Amino acid sequence: MSRWDPLRAGNVMLGAFLSTGHAVNAELVAAAGFEYVIIDLEHGMGSERDVLPQLQALGASGAAAIVRVESHERQRVHRVLDLGAHGVMFPRVDTPAQARACAAAMRYQPEGERGVAVLVRATGYGKAFPEYRDGQSRSLLTVVQIETAEAVGNVEQIAAVPGVDVLYVGPMDLSTSLGVFRRYDEPVFADAVRRVAEAAARHGRIAGILLPQPSDVNHYRAMGFRLITSGTDTLFLLNGARQTLDRLKDS
Repeated sequence: MSRWDPLRAGNVMLGAFLSTGHAVNAELVAAAGFEYVIIDLEHGMGSERDVLPQLQALGASGAAAIVRVESHERQRVHRVLDLGAHGVMFPRVDTPAQARACAAAMRYQPEGERGVAVLVRATGYGKAFPEYRDGQSRSLLTVVQIETAEAVGNVEQIAAVPGVDVLYVGPMDLSTSLGVFRRYDEPVFADAVRRVAEAAARHGRIAGILLPQPSDVNHYRAMGFRLITSGTDTLFLLNGARQTLDRLKDS
């Protein structure tokens, strides 16, 4: 059974980003009840060295772990998959050629180009390699980010790439590329998001998004988005500290 079975069955899954790189924060976010987390190596403060402790902290929880890599280099992808990530998020995928390379990095030959190592954490240090290899198409999630006007223009071709599971909107980068930075009600942004959702539906893919605001969840669910992310461990800590201080000042 894959942690992504509910998502593949058509259900919505709710997640959050992990930006600090600290294992305890990963454990706390999972304990709060989020169904998946995204360990952020692109903009987060943690490094590749911090991925394993976070995966270990998440091990006792039911939360699935996606790692957002900082580049499309397949060696980066191999490392986090071998450590036991349940999925990989690829930033700024603008063309179908890039999407094909991302999908190939997620799969062993002949379906892809992932390097084979048996004695790794993901396979129980070799004990479950055949099961892991044979189940990779369902147990691993390939998430490509649609973050530019170019990507939106190519979204139909990107969605058609075999092995791509999720088309994931990055609102801040996409709105910047469209010339409407953080103005998410602008028609040009709304149209781009709609095109992503429709392309995902036409090609049997999953639409994902980082919510501009948590209160937007019903709006984007109605559009067909199912991999829905809101907040980061950094923001949770900052907001909690601010709220406590405000209460102290108002007492």
